Amino acid sequence: MSKEARQSITGLAMVLPSFAILLIVVIIPIVQSFIMSLSNGSGGYDLSRYTYLFTDKGMRSNIVFTLRVTAITCVAVILISYTLAIYMRFNQGPIVNLIRKTYMIPLFIPGVIATYGLINLLGNHGWLARMLEVVGITLPRIIFDEKGIIIANLWFNIPFTTMLLSSALSGIPSSIIESAKDVGVGRLTLFTRFIFPLSYKTFLVALTFVFMGVIGSFTAPYLIGANSPQMLGVSMQQVFSVFQEREQAAAIAFFSFLLCSVLGAFYIRSMAEEEKAKI
Repeated sequence: MSKEARQSITGLAMVLPSFAILLIVVIIPIVQSFIMSLSNGSGGYDLSRYTYLFTDKGMRSNIVFTLRVTAITCVAVILISYTLAIYMRFNQGPIVNLIRKTYMIPLFIPGVIATYGLINLLGNHGWLARMLEVVGITLPRIIFDEKGIIIANLWFNIPFTTMLLSSALSGIPSSIIESAKDVGVGRLTLFTRFIFPLSYKTFLVALTFVFMGVIGSFTAPYLIGANSPQMLGVSMQQVFSVFQEREQAAAIAFFSFLLCSVLGAFYIRSMAEEEKAKI
């Protein structure tokens, strides 16, 4: 056997375990969900389950609500994380050291505990509401509302996104930034012409993680979300366990997968075009 053949077999053997896990954990369940979602309950197959997603008023509201919460969360997370990452990259002092030591803490707090902590803090009778009541200020409704879900998603996603962006910014040579400053480049131009382009790849990775995480989130929307409209993850659980409509729940699951696939495809295409440009 030639050396090239042995190397090919070795490479294939190293890839097979990962592919097998991907096949069992991801691909097969997705295909099964899609096939189940096509069942119409009378022994046939059609797209009636997907038609229901867009013709039922409640489901349309859930889809719009999920997309709105996801969009607001993604924008807020990216803005806050970029601000923190840039501040830590180009500044020194006790405040920067404090941020570096504490911004990762939310990653080590279980989601359920963090969510109940937000309920106790931001609820109508929570700590913050009672403190503001002393000075005559009424706290607006946050828990069991869209705002509560967004705040919870910020808590869950900002630390990891900040870590990714900080890693990307640390790889930008200081000489580039200093040279730009020497020729009088303003802060906004410095960000749009230098910092953002040099961290664009990491930005896409962070955006993809946040988007997929929020689209498929369940714990926070289930505990602090309103009864209606609901995030798709909560709606799917209700359809599956309360109404016991497995086929409709499978349709919601596959539709959520398609939403995530859109951004995933955009990311893969962007990376492929970048690699093609290098060649």
